[in-house]
This record gives sequence, C-alpha cells and structure tokens, in this order.
Amino acid sequence: MLIDWFTVIAQILNFLILVWLLKHFIYKPILNAIDVRDKKVASELANAEAKKTEAQKEKEDFKRKKEELDQQRATLLSKAKDDAKNESLRLIEKARDEAFNLMSRQQEALRNEKQNLNQAIRHLAQQEVFAIARKTLIDLAETNLEERTVEVFSRKLYELKDREKEQMASELSASPRSLLILTAFDLSQEQRDLIKKMIQETLGIEIQAKFETSPDLVSGIELTTNGLKVAWSIADYLTSMEKDINELLEKQPKS
Repeated sequence: MLIDWFTVIAQILNFLILVWLLKHFIYKPILNAIDVRDKKVASELANAEAKKTEAQKEKEDFKRKKEELDQQRATLLSKAKDDAKNESLRLIEKARDEAFNLMSRQQEALRNEKQNLNQAIRHLAQQEVFAIARKTLIDLAETNLEERTVEVFSRKLYELKDREKEQMASELSASPRSLLILTAFDLSQEQRDLIKKMIQETLGIEIQAKFETSPDLVSGIELTTNGLKVAWSIADYLTSMEKDINELLEKQPKS
C-alpha cells in the first residue's frame, strides 16, 4: 500500500492547526474560566471562613456577655435580697421601738394617772382629816387646829436636846436672817409673835424669822436654818393611810 505523504502531512497540519485553535480559542478561555471560578470559590471560602471566625467570635462575645449579665443579675438579686432583709429588719426594729415607746408612754400615763389619783385621794383624805381634827379639837379642847398645831410645835421645840439647841443657836448667830418658818396655813400676827418668842426662849438669842406658807406640810410647822430643821405635821399620820391606799390600788385589776 502506498502512503500518500501529502495527505499525511496535510492531516498533520490540520491537526496542529486544530490543536492551536483549540488551545487559543477553547482551552485557554475554559482554563481562564476555571481559574476565575477557582479564585472565586477560594475567595468565597475565605469569606466563609472569615464569617465563620467572626461568627465564632460573636458567639464567644455573646456567651461572655451572657455570663456577665448572669453574674450582674445574680449580684443584683443578692443585693435586692440583702436590701429587702435589711429593710425588713429596719421595719421590725422601728416597729419594736414604736411599740416600746408606746408602752413607755402608756406606763408613764398610768404612773401619772396613779400619781394623780394618789394625790387626789391624799388631798381628799387630808381635807377629811383636817375637818375631823378641827371638829374634834373644837369639841374637846375648845380651840382650833391651827392653835393646837402651834402648841404642839412649841412643845417640840422645848423637847430639843441641848446639843441640838446649841447647834441651832450657833447657826442662827452666824446667819440671823437664815431662819425660815413654813406653815401649812396662814398664821395670825399673834401666833407669829408667839412662835418667835418660843424660839428666843428656847435658844436664848434674838432672831429675825421669815414666815411662808406651804400646803405640802399637811397642817404642820417647819423651822429651817442652813440645813438644820425642826418640824411637826400631820404628814406622818397620813403616811400610813397613804401606804394602805397604795397597797389597795396595787391589788386592783390593771387595764
């Protein structure tokens, strides 16, 4: 078989031309397209990785913030509980103080009421005793209570011990104007002169006495000078009665 070299060479040339054409007009664009596509895919993968990294970071930030919020919430909740407990204790303490103050005021009011009642009973008893004493003295001795009080006080002066008389005389000699005579009633001038005369005779000195009235003496006379005192009154007789009244009041039911 004879080989047609012209045909062979022509086919080789056609093949080379075809290869060149394929390379320049088909393979190269396809390779370029593939390269572009690869770069695009690589870029998208890189973006996806970056977004994944960013998403992971945001996730970690969110987790951290959530933990911080949980911690803050726990702190605030603990603080709220402590504040509520402290406020509750404060309110309880305030209520206790108010209750104690109220109880103190009630006790003070009861003491004042009791004191006023005792004082009223004391004054009433005093008036009754005075009235009975006056009537008794008038009926029996044909004299009044004031005159009898002066007489009893005079006897008490005369019954002073010598040491007491000397001490009182010494005090009055050093301070003549320090003598004060208190009475539960107003004395007549005659009674005042009688008392001054009794003091002068008892102590043996001249005196300058100042007279004042004090209902608290309970129908009595009290002589004082620089801390020294000579006194007589019905108060001692009323003390026993007052004690009995107080005991009676203590036995009454408390409201």
